[in-house]
Amino acid sequence: MGEDGSTSFGGTSKALSTPDDRTRFHQIRAQACAILIGGQTARTEPYEKTPVPLVVISRSGDIPGSVRNNPKIHIWNLDPKTALAKARDEFGDNILIEGGITLLKELLVANLIDELYLTISKKSGGDSVYDLNTLTRSFTIESSEKSETDTFLKLLRN
Repeated sequence: MGEDGSTSFGGTSKALSTPDDRTRFHQIRAQACAILIGGQTARTEPYEKTPVPLVVISRSGDIPGSVRNNPKIHIWNLDPKTALAKARDEFGDNILIEGGITLLKELLVANLIDELYLTISKKSGGDSVYDLNTLTRSFTIESSEKSETDTFLKLLRN
């Protein structure tokens, strides 16, 4: 997220990401049992290849062919809470939620996220602005590291 709470630029999070952020992101991703995203994320972000199973939840089923070609894809027409429970049953407890702010908010409100990794970029002026304090109010910072361009936070649910 940008320092002003932006969660995307032009509909994608790619502009917020730096090389340091991507390195950490791939380290976290490699430890997951599966990745859970929403249909909008599948339509705007590159998910052609993932190191673990990719669960896409979509009511419309409108998923780009490039993402559908991911050999580890599972497309489910389920609500986020049901999808997360099913993903845990099928793949294990460590499900990485990479969906956008809409999916994230729903699972946070339901208290279904135990750890939250957040990169705060120095960029601002993007789209889908969300208040960081609202996002993290039920969490405690376990670690905080700064690079030249980012602050990396790991938060744990209170």
